[in-house]
Amino acid sequence: MAASLLLTAACAHAATGRIIKVLPLFLDRQGRQMLAPSLYERDAYQAFLLAHPKLQAGMLFEIQWKTKGQPAAPLKLRVELRGMAEGQLPKLLVMEQKVKRTHWFSRWTAMKLSGKDFKTFGRETAWRVTLWQGDEILAHEQSFLW
Repeated sequence: MAASLLLTAACAHAATGRIIKVLPLFLDRQGRQMLAPSLYERDAYQAFLLAHPKLQAGMLFEIQWKTKGQPAAPLKLRVELRGMAEGQLPKLLVMEQKVKRTHWFSRWTAMKLSGKDFKTFGRETAWRVTLWQGDEILAHEQSFLW
């Protein structure tokens, strides 16, 4: 009985995680995702960049995430991209970033794909974002086509 109480107490304090929102955004040659600070302007400019791929110079993934409990290992966010460069086989790109939790509120983390990496990767067709505690996945969010 004492062992089950200890096990229950240890499980009660294990970290849990949640990915609240993922915003995949195109960046123009000046590194901008929008021209004015409004949601309407952001969405309109993103539609414009989607329609004009030659003006795209990168992608920015804005990720809102949260954890509860004390993590037993370091936390990291991973963004996996599937894409297809013209005339080549589908590509897979993985970006990782170490993150630190806050005690009460969610956090935003930005991960950028730009420059030569963006040009050689080609068009992104699907994405998946995962929150890791060491080698364990705490949370994930993915696009429809993943």
